[in-house]
Amino acid sequence: MPTWEEFMTPTLRVLSDGVTRHGREIRPLVAAQAKLTRRQKNIMLPSGQQLMYENRIGWALSFLAIVGALERPKRGNYRITDAGRQVLKQFPSGFSQQDLKALGEDPTSPIRVYQSGSRTRPEERTADAQAASMTPLEQVQSGIERIHRDVEAELLIRLQGQDPGFFEHAVVELLLAMGYGGTNGAGSVTPISNDNGIDGVIDQDILGLNRVYIQAKRYGDEHPVGRPEVQAFVGALSGKADSGVFITTSRFSDGARNYADGIPARIILVDGKRLVKLMVRYGVGVQVRDTYHVVEIDEDFFE
Repeated sequence: MPTWEEFMTPTLRVLSDGVTRHGREIRPLVAAQAKLTRRQKNIMLPSGQQLMYENRIGWALSFLAIVGALERPKRGNYRITDAGRQVLKQFPSGFSQQDLKALGEDPTSPIRVYQSGSRTRPEERTADAQAASMTPLEQVQSGIERIHRDVEAELLIRLQGQDPGFFEHAVVELLLAMGYGGTNGAGSVTPISNDNGIDGVIDQDILGLNRVYIQAKRYGDEHPVGRPEVQAFVGALSGKADSGVFITTSRFSDGARNYADGIPARIILVDGKRLVKLMVRYGVGVQVRDTYHVVEIDEDFFE
């Protein structure tokens, strides 16, 4: 059975005609391109809930979208990009995850740097070698962390591709999931025509005596939030509150952070990396795919 990395090349070949296809249509085409046998196509995951080849092709699609070799014009659909065509041209005989990560390190390459613009850390490059020295439980936990990093990277790309109104609603939903709004509180997005610099408001209590004010900026990685935007948010809070939350899919400049740290008002800055970690932690924009139970001996049973 090919690994998920080995499925990336046949996946790009299937989509090289430029046609937009749904994942359900892509999987059997990739299986045919990879020349899977009937026996290989019948192998199930240990959980018994999904065919192994479909799961691995799904991971290949996800990773190719994260690095920009594929795009999603609509939910569940994929289409090759110019970056994907370049990858096929550069690696006609096949390529690996590491090949794409190396391309992403080249500033002239259209391939995105893996993991939301951050450089791949040396310890991640040697993860496979270190796995041999880990206990089984450590390997499971390490695997979950890697899955979460991949999901976080994809979440950020998805958020940056949505319209600002969608992002504002997502931010309010996240803060409510985190417990802001209390038991009977509520949250809402401010109408665009009358937001006065405030994108969302969360009532901490049923009467709305205590409120959380929100500013949400859906920017790309190349557009950091600067001091003037944070300063404008503080000005919008004047007379309403002495604290607020500023959330962006990008990052904050040093000037913005220094300004927020130096004023009496309490302004919490949440950048893209922290945002997607919170979304994964509180289950916003993600769903549980599989649940595994780790068992150990019950010593009380034998006493």
